[in-house]
Amino acid sequence: MPNIEKSTLTEDNTIENSLGFFKEKCTVLEQENTTLKREKEALEDKVKFYEEQFRLSQAQKYGASSEKSDADQISFFNEAEKLSAQKSEEPETETILYNRKKGKSKSRKTYEDLPVEEIYYTLPEDEQICPNCNNELHEMKVEVRKELKIIPAQVIAVHHIKQVYACRTCDVEEGLGTIITAPSKKPVLPGSMVSPSMLGFIMDKKYSQAMPLYRQEKEFINFGIDISRQNMANWIIKGSENWLKHLYDRLHEKLLEEKIVHSDETPLQVLDEKKNKKNYMWVYASAKSGNNPIRLFDYQPSRVKKHPKNFLKGFEGYLQTDGYAGYNAVEGVTQVGCFAHARRKFKDALKALPKNIDEKETEAYKAVRMLGTLYHYEKIYTKNDLSSEERYEKRLKKSKPVLDEYHQWLVYMKKESLPKGKLGKAVEYSLNQWDKLSAFMEDGGIEIDNNLAERTIKPFVLGRKNWMFCKSPKGATASAVCYSIIETAKANGLKPFQYLTYLFEMLPNIDIENIDELDALLPWSKSIPADCQVSK
Repeated sequence: MPNIEKSTLTEDNTIENSLGFFKEKCTVLEQENTTLKREKEALEDKVKFYEEQFRLSQAQKYGASSEKSDADQISFFNEAEKLSAQKSEEPETETILYNRKKGKSKSRKTYEDLPVEEIYYTLPEDEQICPNCNNELHEMKVEVRKELKIIPAQVIAVHHIKQVYACRTCDVEEGLGTIITAPSKKPVLPGSMVSPSMLGFIMDKKYSQAMPLYRQEKEFINFGIDISRQNMANWIIKGSENWLKHLYDRLHEKLLEEKIVHSDETPLQVLDEKKNKKNYMWVYASAKSGNNPIRLFDYQPSRVKKHPKNFLKGFEGYLQTDGYAGYNAVEGVTQVGCFAHARRKFKDALKALPKNIDEKETEAYKAVRMLGTLYHYEKIYTKNDLSSEERYEKRLKKSKPVLDEYHQWLVYMKKESLPKGKLGKAVEYSLNQWDKLSAFMEDGGIEIDNNLAERTIKPFVLGRKNWMFCKSPKGATASAVCYSIIETAKANGLKPFQYLTYLFEMLPNIDIENIDELDALLPWSKSIPADCQVSK
């Protein structure tokens, strides 16, 4: 019996050990299986991510832009072909009969504000005879054909001749040598041949029409004069430092008094900047609902947070940006986000979809639809020309329910979407920026997006494609000042060339320290001459 019991115990131990071994083995295998599943899911996510990236890059390279394209931004190479295919109205030949009322022109422009040159075509007196009956002809009517004539620019040498007077009596009798010179206007740059109009012309060409100085150098040769690009660069810097900077600083003070400011930034290469390879041009703009349209550019050697903090020191209001964290350092402001950036990310997710997927069945499309509804309401508010107070009330009634629905959808999709996928990143962006994105509901004067700042900085971006870089920080700063004056002038309905010319005529001849005299030159001043204003 003892032997039997011992044998039985041994068998039981063996079975228990075997079961324990298999249990441990199963546990290990289950863990390995779980790990492999996770690795498989991670690899699948990576594959989806790279597939999305590839499709998105293909869409960006070959597909249409997700944003609505501006009708003015037509390729330079097929501009004539595209525009000629569009229907347009030529100025019609107008027959004028005596004792009749002239109807209003249906064309886009009547050109009534242009100077008129009249060319008359008449028959000689000996030909004013009827060929049939030989009786004298009488004038029955007048036919008028209109055309627009271009008078090319020309350069004229202007000699400022000052008469100097002396008193012979004082010279002979008292030896005082009295000399009096006739008063004259001060030049824009003493010791230089540049005139206010030439300096305005050069700045307008470079900063408003994106024509680099080397091309202007060639164009001046066609005018019969040889002006080096080095001279032009020096004139721009001196004109900016000596005169335009005073107006720029005054505009800066006015901007800080605004309730809402838009801001954006873009890279700029400055060759002489040795420490920082990535330099930036920052832009700050007053809102559509602001007191006055102001557009200011600020060159800085980097993108660090101290630059907007310093520029906006003293500003207390709403600061609308694209969500870049550098703006968080600005003190005393309420941050406002940009729904255009949020929508753009969902459109990128749609571009990254496989070809066999119907985008209308996707969650990204649902987001675009909801945001599209918000924009639809904004267009209606603008079309109806609502005041800030009226738009605030309408937003509470119409826009807020859509905004709440969008936020609930974001919270749900945070759990359902892949974090590294395009959809997941779009969802994460909106959630992370939610306080800023929803801040536009606080005031009817705030825009739903930061497109105003993007439009303001666009002329600089287009110009950069032509001249590509700045040579020195001094030149970059001068460019910032010039862009500021020109873009602010445009925003106020002024012609850049005429306005710059007027400034360079006036600034050297006023008391710069006198705020009233300086304010009289601001773009919205009522004292700005009519020929500086764009005809409406």
